[in-house]
Amino acid sequence: MTNQHTGRRRFLAGLGAAGTTALLGGCVTSTSSGKSSSKGAVTLQSNLSAPQAKAAMEDIIAAYGKKGSGSASLNTVASETFRTQLPTYLTSANPPDVYTWYPGSVADAYAKKNLLLDLDEVWTSSPDLKRYSKALNSLCTASSGKKVFVPTTYYWWGMFYRKSNFAKWGVSEPKSWDDFLDLCDKLKSKGVAPIGLGAGGNTAWVASAWFDYLDIRINGAEYHRQLLAGKHRFDDPEVRKVFDRWQEVLPFFDPNGAAVPFQDATTALLNGRSGMMLIGTFFADAAPKNALDDIDFFRFPVIDAKVPLAEEAPTDGYFASARTGRRDHVFDLMRYLATPEAQEIYIKGSSGTVLPCNPDAKDAGTALVTKGRKHIEAAAEITQFFNRDSSDALQPTADTALTKFLAKPKSIGGILTDWQRDAEKIWNA
Repeated sequence: MTNQHTGRRRFLAGLGAAGTTALLGGCVTSTSSGKSSSKGAVTLQSNLSAPQAKAAMEDIIAAYGKKGSGSASLNTVASETFRTQLPTYLTSANPPDVYTWYPGSVADAYAKKNLLLDLDEVWTSSPDLKRYSKALNSLCTASSGKKVFVPTTYYWWGMFYRKSNFAKWGVSEPKSWDDFLDLCDKLKSKGVAPIGLGAGGNTAWVASAWFDYLDIRINGAEYHRQLLAGKHRFDDPEVRKVFDRWQEVLPFFDPNGAAVPFQDATTALLNGRSGMMLIGTFFADAAPKNALDDIDFFRFPVIDAKVPLAEEAPTDGYFASARTGRRDHVFDLMRYLATPEAQEIYIKGSSGTVLPCNPDAKDAGTALVTKGRKHIEAAAEITQFFNRDSSDALQPTADTALTKFLAKPKSIGGILTDWQRDAEKIWNA
């Protein structure tokens, strides 16, 4: 897998993330204006189903249709349905043409099965993609050496909270792990669940953020990537340290955190029933617009100052089916998606909390986004997210292990043994 050991300097100039991974909504189809023939219209399968994100995608498709060079139809699917169905989409006899998803190891896993369209011609013919950073070039290149992905936006994870609630409770952002524990104590004493989670329902993957951050804070980003690549074991002593530290904060988690999906946890955060939440900026696509100015975040606390500072900053964008019958039309759409216009349309229509990959595209310019950009730029290392640094196939092993841990933390020894066994089945497949 390319670019799994990328540090800040090689990576930052163009991280990238096509919006967000919000998991609301069902399946909705909308077709762009402009030409729309069965031969020419490109089908775009999207997991961006939160209301604002979905509306922003519809705006992009409409704008593309008005350009007159082609047309596309948008099919929006709830993200967890999309995740489980993606292998079926790509291997079907008549697959959708283009998909929102992730670059890096995830895309490479599909490319190795010859399921993704070679996009070299798009990268060489697009004046916009020619200006993308070397880091993004590398992230979008499969192990075969072929480009298989067009990145469009990126975002960050952090401990999010409402400024007005922190002010009301008389608390402030922590500067260290001990400060963080003190903050949790103060919130709990006020009858507030200090930490929301949202790893219930079909969003068990949210708990992986806690595993990722504790591992990169304790063992470092390099160890974390190697672990997810099968070069270390989940039952190693180093991994056990992650869960020892996690157990320190478990008493401060919302008791319902493992029972409700992250959308419900987001509502609890916004309503002041919980104090803070480790989440990506995509959660804001499900938040009321009038709440955005009141949302802030702080860096996941440093645990060991000797460990190089790493942050999760996932990149999103698009890949295409190798079986498409509309290759030239797909190329045209991909070139458009790489433009400042398309990325700014998405930012304007969504919550505006993502950052564009195109160096000429403007972000929302809000205080939150400005802080988020500085937050990422201050990192010595960038990680993506558990499945993005490993594979979609490995994510369910994490979901199972972490759900068991949250329910029975004292059984962690057996849980890690089982996790390693399940992971080996994936790595050896």
